[in-house]
Amino acid sequence: MPIPARPLRYTLLCMTALLAVSPEFAWAQANDAITAPSTTPSQTFRANRPQPKDGTVPSDGVGVFDRMGAKLPDLPPEKEYKGTIDEAFGAYQRGYYLTAMDKALPRAQLGDPAAQTLIAEILSQGLGVKRDMKNAAFWYGKAAEGGDPAAMFKYALLLMEGNNVTRDKAKADEYMRKAADGGNSSAEFNWAQTLVADNPGDKGLKLALPYYEKAAEQGVADAQYAVAQIYQQVPDIPEDKKRLAREWMARAARAGFDTAQLDMGIWLVNGVGGPKDYVRGFEWLKLAANRGNVVAQNKLAHLYINALGTAPDPIEAAKWYVLSRRAGLSDPSLEDFYLGIEDDQQKAAIDAANKFRRIN
Repeated sequence: MPIPARPLRYTLLCMTALLAVSPEFAWAQANDAITAPSTTPSQTFRANRPQPKDGTVPSDGVGVFDRMGAKLPDLPPEKEYKGTIDEAFGAYQRGYYLTAMDKALPRAQLGDPAAQTLIAEILSQGLGVKRDMKNAAFWYGKAAEGGDPAAMFKYALLLMEGNNVTRDKAKADEYMRKAADGGNSSAEFNWAQTLVADNPGDKGLKLALPYYEKAAEQGVADAQYAVAQIYQQVPDIPEDKKRLAREWMARAARAGFDTAQLDMGIWLVNGVGGPKDYVRGFEWLKLAANRGNVVAQNKLAHLYINALGTAPDPIEAAKWYVLSRRAGLSDPSLEDFYLGIEDDQQKAAIDAANKFRRIN
């Protein structure tokens, strides 16, 4: 039953009564409340609360007014910073790119790899200056020779593509491996990919796995997905790692990698790497489908038809089939289903498909 509204006239009368109280009286009441808090309630509470049987006297605590007047403890002494202050990088972080360039250039000319990498980044991205990939490649090369992992990764990419440098796969592989061994997460993933490409079959996957694992630990979603697949599918993987396959897939899915979201849904529906969970599987597949993953759209149609993880819904099933078919994915069983539903259901599905918009 709804709560009846208070009559407007009654509300206005209450407001008038409040306004009629003199400001001096109201302020006096406020002062009394602040400067003379009653101790009776707290004393009554302390008297009535159970007393410990061992004779221990409970603390009365510290009142709010005592705390307000208490001296705060001294802060611990600040540790003296003895490291080198990188003014060039500091300017770069604040967006003062020309200042960063001015401060980095003398160091770069003296062979400082970090400064050389900074200049290469500014030139390659055109930050405050005209984009200049030729000079960026030069400085990336110098920094790579000096052992900077970020520069080695970027220079390896240039060598692979032959972009403003002579294409040299052997040298690119060398720098990519060194950058990966230096802890660059992008290089770790790319070097793993190179090992897989150059060594077909399980051999390449096993060689690449340590680098995939390092990149995965640093949050590279593609690497997390690769680790999950290798743990699950490659023979001779230790059982303790196999048990982590679904968790790595979930981490990649939570990072927004739609292929991982697709496979996470399939794994949950099929019970791969753990127990079946149709509801969660449906949720992951729907998320991937809404992000435009065509295979997920196809799988989602099947879930709606078979009422797996959701209520049966022929119109939704047909909608997702129409979307996947438009994207070029044929499925004879879904085509038979679509042709078997009513004309008005087909029309509703097409209308829904026309209104579909991908989410990011």
